[in-house]
Amino acid sequence: MICAISGEVPEEPVVSKSSGLLFERRLIERYIEDHGKCPVTKQDLSMDDIVLVKTNKVVKPRPLQAASIPGLLGIFQNEWDALMLSNFALEQQLHTARQELSHALYQHDAACRVIARLKKERDESRALLALAERQIPASMAGDVPAAVVSNGKRAMEDEIGPDGKKIRPGINPVMIDELTECNTMLSAQRKKRQVPPSLAQIDALERYTQISSHPLHKTNKPGILSMDIHPSKDIIATGGIDTNAVLFDRPSGQILSTLSGHSKKITTLKFVPRDELVVTGSADKTVRIWQGSEEGNYNCIHTLKDHTAEIEAVTVHATQKYFVTAARDNTWCFYDISTGYCLSQVGEASGLEGYTSASFHPDGLILGTGTTDAAVKIWDVKTQSNVAKFEGHAGPVTAMSFSENGYFLATAALDGVKLWDLRKLRNFRTFSPYDSDTPTNSVEFDFSGSYLAVAGSDIRVYQVANVKTEWNLIKTLPDLSGTGKVTSAKFGADSKYIAVGSMDRNLRIFGLPGEDQMDDDAKPSAE
Repeated sequence: MICAISGEVPEEPVVSKSSGLLFERRLIERYIEDHGKCPVTKQDLSMDDIVLVKTNKVVKPRPLQAASIPGLLGIFQNEWDALMLSNFALEQQLHTARQELSHALYQHDAACRVIARLKKERDESRALLALAERQIPASMAGDVPAAVVSNGKRAMEDEIGPDGKKIRPGINPVMIDELTECNTMLSAQRKKRQVPPSLAQIDALERYTQISSHPLHKTNKPGILSMDIHPSKDIIATGGIDTNAVLFDRPSGQILSTLSGHSKKITTLKFVPRDELVVTGSADKTVRIWQGSEEGNYNCIHTLKDHTAEIEAVTVHATQKYFVTAARDNTWCFYDISTGYCLSQVGEASGLEGYTSASFHPDGLILGTGTTDAAVKIWDVKTQSNVAKFEGHAGPVTAMSFSENGYFLATAALDGVKLWDLRKLRNFRTFSPYDSDTPTNSVEFDFSGSYLAVAGSDIRVYQVANVKTEWNLIKTLPDLSGTGKVTSAKFGADSKYIAVGSMDRNLRIFGLPGEDQMDDDAKPSAE
């Protein structure tokens, strides 16, 4: 009989009732006291399950080696050899650990030195940038005409009228004729336009999944608040809480430029493709116009300070010569892009209400604005008069989008998305995809007018139908940021992908898996 623990003949044998195994009593008692289980089967075991085996007392014979002095010496020699080998192995492990520790300390010291050098270079660069910013306005002041004060703002804009407001030149008849001509041309083209054959099909959208994620903004101030996609180039612009706008080239996966200059979060931005411009609006109450160069850098050419509250929306006219800004001071401004003139400022400044969204109609003669008091206002751009008002939302109107067919307007607020028929000026459909505490932050028609993207706690893509037929939900894309708040969603060219911004620092691209890689593989051969 052999003990299952020690492998020797037990002096006081006991047997387990459950397993039938034999143990030395003192050994099994100590094991049960420590673990409460059988050391072999790992089943629960207590001393009540142990039965004492009665045996005759026998004298254990000594091993053969211990029966003589040479045998004892051999045992001692083996024990000593084993002890020396174990000691040698421990010394080797200690030596290796010391080498690894020394290497780690060296790497840490080198990293600290690199960080210190980079901080020093950063501080020097900041000092040089501040010096350059102070010198540039002074040098430009001598070159521009006397009528120009700075940053593209003219002296006439600072003239105060009898009512205490700044005098604005207004939209002159030549500009109105230009807007009307653009409207006539676009309306005629729209009637002939057909859905492009290259547009992504519904079955493709149903298989969309995340194909890439790009950390564009700062870690300590995460959050993408606005987004726009260049209509002819595959470039995505994002505006963040970190006060920066980032221009990202999607095919190469590279950041082309970072626009720094605002002092607070960037709430809205738009491309102006005709002159390679970017217009940004910020919570610092300013709008900046950035001019792109051949090297890919962007420089601020105008800083517009006509609003007295946070800028919420920028929308560019179809002529690409004018744009409108809407702010929480309850006014919207009509600007000339090339000069930075504020031609007209509409509304009375108010601390109680203001604008939270704005968008031009595709034809350019109608402007839509959303307000903090849940109203949607439609304006005649030529006369700057309010021609219609839609009510029915709950909470501020966070986003709006006109369909390219010219008939539909989609607006988003706390209670979801409402679709408006501009021909009959009525609401014909409402989507409430989220609960009452989750606002809808973004709504966007694709350029063909075939799909509608809605963003809140996730992204939902609907198939555009008409007033009478149902708008079917095609795909629900999850919010992979973990923040539970998707702030913007935009369709790429031909709806081949959807760009998504959330309250983390990453820009996410959803599309067909593998298609991005196919584009990259095809690109070198095209060159």
